[in-house]
Amino acid sequence: MKKLTVMALALALSISAVSAQEKEASLTLSHSGDKPSVKGPANTFTGAVRIDAPFQATAPARVSGATVTFEPAARTAWHTHPLGQTLIVTAGAGRVQAWGEPVHEIRPGDIVWIPAGVKHWHGATPHQGLSHIAIAEALDGRVVNWLEKVSDEQYGAAGKS
Repeated sequence: MKKLTVMALALALSISAVSAQEKEASLTLSHSGDKPSVKGPANTFTGAVRIDAPFQATAPARVSGATVTFEPAARTAWHTHPLGQTLIVTAGAGRVQAWGEPVHEIRPGDIVWIPAGVKHWHGATPHQGLSHIAIAEALDGRVVNWLEKVSDEQYGAAGKS
């Protein structure tokens, strides 16, 4: 009888633990418009930039992302990502450039992978806006390392290559 009671107690504790894990493992749904748009900060962007519905996973996950919309001629500053970045172009036309490399034109449906530590910038063309989804992972709590701004000369030279 004692063995049966111990087994029943162990089974009850096991079911309780699974039930608690299921509650903790529940999915999270964020509806479009739940979070307000934010303006891209002037110290890391040139021109008008809007960042919509940013998301950041909770530990142990480390991925974050946002839809970023650039008005014509708007762009990021030079920057790197400790674990790389993926851009999924959703609308408009834009440019992306890695330091010391040629500029690439990007359009809807294009997917850009920027490896870890690669200095780069991305943004709209001079006459058309751009929207993309940006996805990156954090390393030691850091997703991006911002550097100097892309100068008007660097941006202007991009259209001449």
